[in-house]
Amino acid sequence: MNAPSIRPAKLADAIAEHVQQMILEGSLRPGERLLSERELSAKLDVSRPSLREALDKLIAAGFLTTNAQGVAHVSDQIGKSLRDPLLQLMDTPEARIDCLELRAEMEAAAAAFAAERASSVDREAITRCFQAMKVAHEAQDVDEIARTDAEFHFAIYEASHNLMMMHFMRSIESILRSNVYLNRKNLYEHRREKDSQLREHQAIYDAIIAGDVEGAREAARLHMTTAMRTQREIYEAERRLEASIRRLARGDIVATKKARAAEV
Repeated sequence: MNAPSIRPAKLADAIAEHVQQMILEGSLRPGERLLSERELSAKLDVSRPSLREALDKLIAAGFLTTNAQGVAHVSDQIGKSLRDPLLQLMDTPEARIDCLELRAEMEAAAAAFAAERASSVDREAITRCFQAMKVAHEAQDVDEIARTDAEFHFAIYEASHNLMMMHFMRSIESILRSNVYLNRKNLYEHRREKDSQLREHQAIYDAIIAGDVEGAREAARLHMTTAMRTQREIYEAERRLEASIRRLARGDIVATKKARAAEV
């Protein structure tokens, strides 16, 4: 389906505003390649000179970049300020639990907003993500389970139609995806009941699709608090095991009574 035609007084400015709005709403994502000038001008039903002027404005403003062939992409620097520099610092058990605490509040709100505001397009996207997660569970593919889990949650953020929330969560996308991946993999490998997390996601999905605002909020919060509790249990068990191993290794670095006596 063609994009709506644009015919304002100052065409280049209107084209630029149209693209900026798509970036703001998340319709265009960092790193995505735009159509060629010829294709894009046809889609928007505007002249190529006006389109070129609009693209130049967007490039100058930092929204778009071009490669050596002159092909325009949405800048991959958009929303990146909190991504990569913090990622290494956040790769600790304590920081991962802090991230889960943040997600518990944000995802409860996002799920509630999505239940209230999701369009038919949003619900289709969430459904695709959930179905992909089910397929990954059936295949017992832990990596794919973790990947589809992250996609499911980001689809809910988009369906919240809260621009500040969506762009904030995208600004820490690398941290979030890492947290989702490590959390999901850890829980899948340690939980005796492998399908429990899928059921938690099913509850979130069902509530959103049904438009049950409070149900979606509570399902998302329960999912995250359950994950936090289990992760803390895993972390504490690992700490106890490490302490036991250190005690066993004590003999490797502490002098025996016989050795100490020989020094006297």
